[in-house]
Amino acid sequence: MIYLRDRGNSEIGGFGLSAADDPLLIVDVLTVQQCCTPITVKFDDAAVADLFDELVDQGIPPARFGRIWIHTHPGDCPLPSSTDETTFERVFGRTDWSVMAIVAKGGATYARLAFHAGPGGSLKIPVRVDYGQPFDAADWESWEGEYQAHIVAETLSAIGKPSDAAPGTLLDRDLPLFWDEEDFYEGEFRARPF
Repeated sequence: MIYLRDRGNSEIGGFGLSAADDPLLIVDVLTVQQCCTPITVKFDDAAVADLFDELVDQGIPPARFGRIWIHTHPGDCPLPSSTDETTFERVFGRTDWSVMAIVAKGGATYARLAFHAGPGGSLKIPVRVDYGQPFDAADWESWEGEYQAHIVAETLSAIGKPSDAAPGTLLDRDLPLFWDEEDFYEGEFRARPF
């Protein structure tokens, strides 16, 4: 995930594949075809369905690959945006448990476990690398191939401002209601309090 985080200036998302005997130990990050900007990630629905079908066909239960949503933030803030919160609730709100994890530049991380059984609730959980787990050697070539195959990165300047967007487009749905030229700093979106 760190390779993908540092590969460009956009957010990149995926699903955490957990260990068979430890649902919170991520052993791989699974990416799918996605369109990304510095502030959004949109997975291709058919690619998600294909990935899930392939994993179920391999005998892997959905609880191992469909509960942990992990994505990057191209800035140094790992806190979830309002769009992150809305997406997490919409996509994972009906599962018995789920995790939203964010890896930001500079190593800052955020993770929250949500559970929907009983009264439900959520709590922030720590993020760490477990160096005691087996790990294949770094495979930069494979990681770059996955990036090339799945990530379509767009810059905000290439897709315009919210005022330029037709109703229902990516910008119309996903950008904050507050917009000002000062929100841009060297090509990156900078969130400001409302």
